[in-house]
Amino acid sequence: MMSLWHGDGLDLSAYLGRLGLARRPAATVEGLRLLHRAHVTTIPFENLEIIVGRPVRLDLDSVQAKLVAERRGGYCFEHVTLFAAALEALGFRFTALTGRVTLGREAHTRPPTHALLVVEFADGSRHLCDVGFGRGPLEPLLLVDYAESDQDGWRFRLTSRPMDDVFGTRSWTAWQRGTDWTDRHVFTLNPQFPIDYAVGNHFVSTSPHSPFTARTYVQRFSEREHHTLDALTWTAETPDGTETVREVAAAEVPDLLADVFGIVLGSDDRRTVVERGALTSSRAV
Repeated sequence: MMSLWHGDGLDLSAYLGRLGLARRPAATVEGLRLLHRAHVTTIPFENLEIIVGRPVRLDLDSVQAKLVAERRGGYCFEHVTLFAAALEALGFRFTALTGRVTLGREAHTRPPTHALLVVEFADGSRHLCDVGFGRGPLEPLLLVDYAESDQDGWRFRLTSRPMDDVFGTRSWTAWQRGTDWTDRHVFTLNPQFPIDYAVGNHFVSTSPHSPFTARTYVQRFSEREHHTLDALTWTAETPDGTETVREVAAAEVPDLLADVFGIVLGSDDRRTVVERGALTSSRAV
């Protein structure tokens, strides 16, 4: 049988080592939770390839070289490509999806540019894995018509409702609680394949209408804090909604990336990020 997500080409030992996991997780709900939590708290979200002028590649060799061997991060398409390969290698059954990032906007105005996975088990349960959003969840969310989860103080929920023919028969909206509930994205269970991610990745990484071509955007999530660098604005948030916001100088960015986000750049990339780190734009899809 064809290995759709190329799990047979993943250096699983290196990936698990990158996550700090000494043992191979079992293909169970508990194993999935362990893997998901380790992934989202270890590998950061970042768009720095775009900022320094390189293409974002989704072939597994490129993704694991960057996110595993070079200990960099990536955005959702890269994260999910790597996570899907790991799930495949570990024997999980899953379906790839795309979502429309809403964050308060109407879903029909947003393109399907967020990558997600749903893992299915023999008991019929389905679990939403969202390893590439940059701000959690720590663990998968049970895919039912309504589910709410408190994960070390970070709160998430899923709601489902019938939709019109544009979206299919039913869609789910993921929410995140800060000081209030905020919608994150809407998605259906229409299966996606690597070629679908390639199309979305091309738009996100090259379009002048993509927010990720406009400025540096980096996130690091953990049980205790969520850090964001948006152009030159550094925000740290805790599970209770407390925020600390600081404006940084462009020259500070490379060291901030290393010290807070765990991203160590080479000298050429450090120089380019400093030169382009102040780029900001209101352009957004």
